Amino acid sequence: MKLLELYITRRVAQMFLTALLPVLAIIWTTQVLARINLVTDTGQSIGSFATLATLILPTIIPIVMPFAVVIGITQSLTAMNNDSELAVIDAAGAPRSIIIRPLLIFAIAISLITLVITNVIQPKVKVAARQMIANAYADLLSTVIEEKTFRKIEDGLYVQISQRLAGRVLKGLFVADYRDPAYALIYYAREGAVDETGTALIMHDGEVHRKAPGGSVSIVRFDSYAFDLSDLTETRGKAKMRPSDRDLGFLLNPDPSDEDYQDHPGQYRAELHKRLTEWLLPLAFALISLAIAGDARSHREARLHPMVSALTLALLLRWLAFYAANKAENNGAFIILMYATPLLSGFIATAALIRQKKSRMPAPLRLLGERALEQLRGRLPKALRNQDGGQS
Repeated sequence: MKLLELYITRRVAQMFLTALLPVLAIIWTTQVLARINLVTDTGQSIGSFATLATLILPTIIPIVMPFAVVIGITQSLTAMNNDSELAVIDAAGAPRSIIIRPLLIFAIAISLITLVITNVIQPKVKVAARQMIANAYADLLSTVIEEKTFRKIEDGLYVQISQRLAGRVLKGLFVADYRDPAYALIYYAREGAVDETGTALIMHDGEVHRKAPGGSVSIVRFDSYAFDLSDLTETRGKAKMRPSDRDLGFLLNPDPSDEDYQDHPGQYRAELHKRLTEWLLPLAFALISLAIAGDARSHREARLHPMVSALTLALLLRWLAFYAANKAENNGAFIILMYATPLLSGFIATAALIRQKKSRMPAPLRLLGERALEQLRGRLPKALRNQDGGQS
């Protein structure tokens, strides 16, 4: 790579990072704070929360990088144009490939990084994050619930304990179960414990109050009672796999016996084509940015800032890709739109770049033509005056 190409690549890379890191930090912070309940609800340590925050980061990077490419290219080229660097490069007779080649190489590298993150790294970290959250909630009863505090375990299920002793023993148990709309159950027990499998809460020396819809209440005393936790532990202790959590191999050849795939085959189809198309967006956005800001223009020429134009088109295309992916879950015809969004926009931008290249004369010929035109303009008034004098 030539020295000038290295200079352009360095400027674009610096602007790319300047745009990427602050936006990434803001979005990452909002996503992490939305999961602060992992600490407040389950009593996890700050280390566990930091681990979860780290797992969230790779899911955000592919969303932000295409727009950072747009900002990096348009802002760098605009600054070079304002400093007359593009005009000097053009006047020196250098081909436009001096500017285009390093930026395309940079965009292709970003696209490949996006491909690796979305198809290799992202599924693994999503599964790890879901499993971490599931494990945190799975042992909620025996280790996390604070003493003398009502805690909502899930919708309609509340628990309070007076004291926690060694050996997973709980003193002064109160359980309110409103999950079944047909009746309400309230349990009191002197003590209890969660069994080793975590599937049952064994309560001793207590009573259960059952309230029917009509308002009648029945009370039953018991020496020992097993409160079923199997549904709760299965849903809390096992991470449910979604299409975005699957690796590319599974999406290409899904297991027909998988329950989630049987329930949502359209989501898996849309996720597959999303993985195969969205990594092309950085390259398409780079071509659009080059078509808008890649030529030298006069400072006196009134035009919209290139970054505004490029970002507007990028946001529109990103929304179109997102819309097509959502619609493809129920209608396979939208898969064509998913591929057309990056490919067609990149083709149009490439055609615009070729047209700009063909419409511009080489710098030496253009300078020679401008000098000849100036000499012609200077001689034309003299010729007119001589012609008028001859006629008189």
